[in-house]
Amino acid sequence: MSSTPKPKVANPGLPRNELGLNRREYEGVMSTLCAGCGHDSVTAAIVQACFEISMPPQSVVKLSGIGCSSKTTAYFVSGAHGFNAVHGRMPSIATGASAANRHLRYIGVSGDGDSLSIGVGQLAHAIRRNLDMVYILENNGVYGLTKGQFSASADVGSKSKRGEANEQQPIDPVLFALTLGASFVARSFSGDKEQLVPLIQAGLAHKGFAIIDVLSPCVTFNDHEGSTKSYAYVREHSETPVAADYIAPRQEIRVQYAPGETVSVPMHDGSHVVLRKLDPGYDPTDRTRAAAYVQERAMRNEYVTGLIHVDTSRRDFHEQHVTSESALNSLPFERLCPGADKLDKILSAFR
Repeated sequence: MSSTPKPKVANPGLPRNELGLNRREYEGVMSTLCAGCGHDSVTAAIVQACFEISMPPQSVVKLSGIGCSSKTTAYFVSGAHGFNAVHGRMPSIATGASAANRHLRYIGVSGDGDSLSIGVGQLAHAIRRNLDMVYILENNGVYGLTKGQFSASADVGSKSKRGEANEQQPIDPVLFALTLGASFVARSFSGDKEQLVPLIQAGLAHKGFAIIDVLSPCVTFNDHEGSTKSYAYVREHSETPVAADYIAPRQEIRVQYAPGETVSVPMHDGSHVVLRKLDPGYDPTDRTRAAAYVQERAMRNEYVTGLIHVDTSRRDFHEQHVTSESALNSLPFERLCPGADKLDKILSAFR
């Protein structure tokens, strides 16, 4: 399905930021995701975050892989640079782009399938290198584009659309990132904009790799085999001139709760997700305690949300590799190509 541009007309009374831009100018094209999808809420949070900190659109680079989550880069900051990579390979593209121009702000949007299955190795090295970017992982536990198979983040006992239960242990992206030494680790819920917006802004301000695991409900995961309302059943028992999908609109799931509180959030299929917002006195600089706390709460079937860990002492990718202060496309040819003699000297050093 092709993307539809949004109307450019905006209310002249909309507030403007320091750049003179209104919030609408940080939006992208119309979303083609299912009505009520949590990913659209994440998009709205990114738009709000960039607007509030007066981020110049031309300074933003949007990167993604493959999946429902990876479509969302088309839905925010239309004036930004962008690259839609192949499945699971977005971190490599982000690494190369960042090495070429350290002065741009990199926002990667991925999903649990794109990041924790085929792309898990790529994600691991982006974390290890402390790549200077915000990595938003929209986590719904299923492969939405391919009709709801379990992803690597699906909890044990989760039911698929066919009614079977998942028996594989999940990969927790927060614990995964903490184990690999990520310098900024956070988790939020797509419907908690009050928490998610400042987390994105903090990630953009952080020098190094900032990963935000966002629990983002899929509104179509209950389309299981055996249901008389499933797409497969309707197609098998009706005659239609064209193949078309219809997904009934759902209400966006939103939640408000105070720091230190736990809340049970009902999903569209009747199940519940238990969220626990970090206490005001929580220390995010203690990596060991952070990992233990996340695991302790996971044993109670609770997802910890908020800024889980931050380390500002680690050197980022540019400091480690002494990348060019100038963007590579601005360097003169003589610096980019110093000649055969210098190349021979470099090669001889490796012999």
